[in-house]
Amino acid sequence: MKIAIVVQSNTGNTRQLAESIQSALPDEMLIYSGAPAPEALQADLIFVGSWTDKGVFAKPVLDFLAQCHQKQLALFATCGFGQSDEYFQAILKRSADQVPADNTILGCYACQGRMPETVKQRYLALQAKEPENPRWASLLENFDAALSHPDSTDLEGGRQFAQRILTKLQ
Repeated sequence: MKIAIVVQSNTGNTRQLAESIQSALPDEMLIYSGAPAPEALQADLIFVGSWTDKGVFAKPVLDFLAQCHQKQLALFATCGFGQSDEYFQAILKRSADQVPADNTILGCYACQGRMPETVKQRYLALQAKEPENPRWASLLENFDAALSHPDSTDLEGGRQFAQRILTKLQ
């Protein structure tokens, strides 16, 4: 069986998660960095990972998924926001809903990831304009919490996710 990982990583978080997933896969697996990755379409199982953009996978990843037909897929993501499984599942569902129906999605996994410093600077500028708005303090608090992610628990979750997917194929 050929296995591929297609990953789009904006800040390195999703790349870290892809490497954790790779550590649980057989050595004959292929990694394709960046989407689209037409070579990955030759694989029997494709792990597809993305950072999130406005609550869904990044456009290059969605474009790659649109090219997938009759494939077994496993989706994974990192998200700057949310520290709840419900939030992660909503992002994964919105992204999975854009996958052509002739594919089989074997499972999904998401975790929090740190955001670039430019995001914090934008929040600080907005807070300076509206210091009474509690939203900015909440966003800054989330930014700070995300700095330690993906952490060892997140990465172990990715490794276990890959193992569960392989078990489904046996």
